[in-house]
Amino acid sequence: MQLSVDRRVVVVTGANEGIGYHLLAALVEDGYRVAGFDVEGDAIESLREAHPERVRYHECDVTVDADVEAAVAGVVGEWGRIDILVNNAAVLEYGFFEDQTLSDARRVFEVNYFGYVRTIRAVLPHMRARGGGIVHNVSSGAGRVGNPGLSGYASTKGAVESLTRSLRLELRRENVACTIVHPRLAATRSARTLGYPASRMSDPADVGRKLAAKIESKGPVIYADWVTRIGLALAQRFPALVERETERFLTEREAAAGAER
Repeated sequence: MQLSVDRRVVVVTGANEGIGYHLLAALVEDGYRVAGFDVEGDAIESLREAHPERVRYHECDVTVDADVEAAVAGVVGEWGRIDILVNNAAVLEYGFFEDQTLSDARRVFEVNYFGYVRTIRAVLPHMRARGGGIVHNVSSGAGRVGNPGLSGYASTKGAVESLTRSLRLELRRENVACTIVHPRLAATRSARTLGYPASRMSDPADVGRKLAAKIESKGPVIYADWVTRIGLALAQRFPALVERETERFLTEREAAAGAER
């Protein structure tokens, strides 16, 4: 760990459950001061009770400008700084393209893409004023290779990757790093709805700890581990692997359609 890590402040959005919560908890164990942003905060509040000096919860809907601005102002007002922002808040709703409405698509983008934009806009001036910072934007392999039934979610993650690469170039002369973060597929509440075998899904607590260990990284792309890095590289290099892996989604859809007829 870096010197004076106890003074460094990390903000994590979507921090009340799943990978976000376990990342937050691991950072607390490592000595960071952490602020969790989420629409619900029971888990974060329980963590705060155990670590009252180093944990804060800010009720925040990342689709609402005023919520984001108030939450960021609250952290800066109390602790005087935000050193690292982890954009993790996201919604994942399974459904084939023709079954999704434009309203569904807009909602996913409001959370998964514009939610990131809002928090970056709110935090970036403080990082610039302090002379540095790190913005970690959590992505997904679906944003690079796709997934049947996740056209909206995958599209937002692809957009996040392009946003991050562009921001990184814009800020290359400043001491603010923007990174793309790829966690492993974990058994979170939303991911379990996809029906992937349990053997393919990691423990969210393990993924959170791995990401916490890389919280100070400033590279353009951060992978949870070598398995994630190699797996995504293979999926991009050999599209047939993705097609074979996701064939069951189409089979299940056809079976369901046949049962309805």
